[in-house]
Amino acid sequence: MGVDEAISALKSGMPVLLYDSESRESEVDMVFHASAVTPEAIYALRARAGGLICFATRWSIVSYLGVPWGDELIASVPALRPLTERRLFYGDRPAFTIWVNHTSVRTGISDIDRSTTVRELYEVVKAFLKGDREGARRKFLNEFQAPGHVPLLASRGLKARRGHTELSIALTALAGLEPTTVFAEMLDRGPSLSLEKAKAIAEREGLALVSGREVIDACDGVEMCWSD
Repeated sequence: MGVDEAISALKSGMPVLLYDSESRESEVDMVFHASAVTPEAIYALRARAGGLICFATRWSIVSYLGVPWGDELIASVPALRPLTERRLFYGDRPAFTIWVNHTSVRTGISDIDRSTTVRELYEVVKAFLKGDREGARRKFLNEFQAPGHVPLLASRGLKARRGHTELSIALTALAGLEPTTVFAEMLDRGPSLSLEKAKAIAEREGLALVSGREVIDACDGVEMCWSD
């Protein structure tokens, strides 16, 4: 396992296997940088990983677009508020906001459709980062439909949360890439895929595998890893 290998893989458009920690989900996600997502990448995420395929970026970007946290949106319905007050065993608030499709897709779920939605979300983030914040917001509000088939996740930064959302966005900061990732949990038949099996896959297929601890250690002194 190693951060340098993971950074090289992200830069070259290859997937990275990212393990959070034993004290958290103890899961391995397959992660692509959003710029590398094609229909083939979506196929790899659903066929080789198998979990929910998500798009992630920073909360500072998502919030500027006018997107709320998913739990806050649900809590605005009084009868549903109790659902948002419960936490899974590791205690974190979810990183989910809303689910979207790009309006050019057919149904939103195919590999082609989801890669289109991801590509257009990536263009929104790029516009924001280039300083065209109003253009980014306009594109998002005019060209997307909700609810859709791509969950939009937001990183709060490693200071607040250390899930796959934050760890993957921290990796992009270390790599000097835009803060956009697409990932899915790796599943086995029944449970999540174990770290041992993920290591075997990484070795057999020549994939980079990195732990959350390694990412956090590499982020020491890198402010973009810690903020939202």
